[in-house]
Amino acid sequence: MRWVATTPPGIPRHPPPRRPEPYTGPPSYPAPPRWGFPKLTWRWPTAVPGTPSDTPHPMQRLRTLGHNAGAALWTVAAFAAVTAAAEVWRYVLLAQSRGSALSPGVVGASDALVLAGALLTFVLAILAFGGSLWWLLVARAVAADAAGQAPARSGPQVVAGVLVPGVNLVLAGSILAELEHTVLRKPSAQRPRPSRLVLWWWGLFAGNGVLLAVTILWRMRDGVQAEADGVLLTASTDLTAAALAVVTALVVRRLTLLLAPLDASTLRPLRVLKVTGAPRPERPARPATAPR
Repeated sequence: MRWVATTPPGIPRHPPPRRPEPYTGPPSYPAPPRWGFPKLTWRWPTAVPGTPSDTPHPMQRLRTLGHNAGAALWTVAAFAAVTAAAEVWRYVLLAQSRGSALSPGVVGASDALVLAGALLTFVLAILAFGGSLWWLLVARAVAADAAGQAPARSGPQVVAGVLVPGVNLVLAGSILAELEHTVLRKPSAQRPRPSRLVLWWWGLFAGNGVLLAVTILWRMRDGVQAEADGVLLTASTDLTAAALAVVTALVVRRLTLLLAPLDASTLRPLRVLKVTGAPRPERPARPATAPR
């Protein structure tokens, strides 16, 4: 048997190709055309507003969130360290007050530094925590999509495991270990083995949570000695918070670079700094009736 393919009846055949016509010059219009390019400066195609590509890519969103979270975390670390130093200064003043009177100006400066540092650290810590949590949710989605695996936990489970007091001391580290496991493209059936950096983060997170609870309960006691011990506990909590913020910024930076590595060619500034030796452009005279 031999099969022969033929064109079915009723289907028009393609017309023969036309010969190219000679060039007669640029097109001319009886009136200025109303179409043209938008009045925009040059930019990346994914950033043109009004197009389907206007929505940022998950990789770009992850880099932006990681940069913002890292900046907020480093700021929290600086303010927490300053607040810890202010608490140590207050403890030194308490020790000096046992044998001599203190200057009202020194005591007022110490109290102002402690209150201002504690308030700013608390507000910035909330912002950094929210940015880090947002980064975590986006990083989990990007890592699962890149590895072709389904996330180990749903979004509400992750939020509850990070926000619920007491439970987060245990689940937050495992959630981060699962994210690192997915980022490194390890098999989903294999048990996650957190790296040393993640273990340090887990220990600091749990230690800071325990110190915070102990400090709050200790502050409820009465007495001079209890107040002095509370100052030391507060200073220790601030120091662990500063260390936790630093390690968190390092974890965010490491996982972000693993998920969305930066191209060295795109880091150069796309900007004209200087033009030498170029002739001046010829500009035709503008008609007086042309609209601006």
